[in-house]
Amino acid sequence: MLPLIALLLSLATAPALADNVVQHENVRYEYARVLRVTPVYQTLTATGMETRCDDATRIGRVVGAMRSVLQRAGGQSSGCHAVPVERQFQRPVAFDVDYSLRGAKYRSRLSDDPGHLLRIRVSVMPDP
Repeated sequence: MLPLIALLLSLATAPALADNVVQHENVRYEYARVLRVTPVYQTLTATGMETRCDDATRIGRVVGAMRSVLQRAGGQSSGCHAVPVERQFQRPVAFDVDYSLRGAKYRSRLSDDPGHLLRIRVSVMPDP
């Protein structure tokens, strides 16, 4: 009698269990051919101080430099003054990568340059 009750209970709960089935995704890895890599740059601005002198010619600059060395030793300053100078630097922060997989073209932004091949995670799962 007890096995019959267990069988009836299992048949009664079978449709409810079928609704709660968890679909597992099928994952595999492939390699895509990289078509183009374009760096994305960040522009940085740095301000520094440079000494500028009023002497215009090379000979005048050399003479002015010698004069300023001699005057610094004596405590006097020449016609030179500090001027703020801005410089801009660019550094790559990411890479826009165009690649091809099975005839379809894709674009992704990556932190590193992948080279000629890009490892791709392919996931297949049925639509519920």
